[in-house]
Amino acid sequence: MGDQRLRNRVLFLLIFIGIFVASAWAQFEGKSNLPRFNFNVGGGYGAGRGDVGSFVGNSFFAVGGAGMNFSRLFGFSGEFMYYDLGIRKSVSQSQGLGNTSGSLDVASLNGIVRSPFHLGGWGAYGIFGVGFYDRRISTSTQFVVPGAICQPTWQDWWDVYCVGQPPTVPSPNPIYPKSGIEPLGSFSKIAGGYNFGGGITYPLHRWHNAKVYGEFRYHKAYQSDVQTIVWPISVGLRW
Repeated sequence: MGDQRLRNRVLFLLIFIGIFVASAWAQFEGKSNLPRFNFNVGGGYGAGRGDVGSFVGNSFFAVGGAGMNFSRLFGFSGEFMYYDLGIRKSVSQSQGLGNTSGSLDVASLNGIVRSPFHLGGWGAYGIFGVGFYDRRISTSTQFVVPGAICQPTWQDWWDVYCVGQPPTVPSPNPIYPKSGIEPLGSFSKIAGGYNFGGGITYPLHRWHNAKVYGEFRYHKAYQSDVQTIVWPISVGLRW
């Protein structure tokens, strides 16, 4: 069911991008001196906020995208970002998670606004957009038993049902009444979200239209349990 929802949302995003591509293509008639397409590839180190900051801390990510230009000042791009959500070993050990892995997979559609002013070769741009955010996590711990004291990761990222103070796994469990146990294992939640940020560029004269860039972005996703917030800081190439 979750995979079907993801396919539907990705299809919607592709259709949305296609509409913009068709519109942008029409704008380029008679503007052969302007690059029609833009591309970017990069990566860097991201700062986690909220639960990402508490459970993961800072981690690496990679991003790539492609789009079209309406003019020298305006364009759009469709991007994919992979952001590592490997839970810190100290958190995994203290909360009974065993071996863990995770990622935040982001498909977004973004508008780009470039500054008309340059300082030497340096340029600047702003970027903002919306997209789908798939937070995926897994643990070698498959189940938690009734009566166990709930851990923050269980409740926030695995949707474990808990009651009381301190919160414990109830018995019998109203969600899983037959077994009374809560499954962990692999878990995924998809949500909509947005991003915004900006960066600076500098041309690489040996590579036609290529520019090295540095960029800061703010990403926020509205999962039904808790919001997922990351601040990726990247370097890479833009064409």
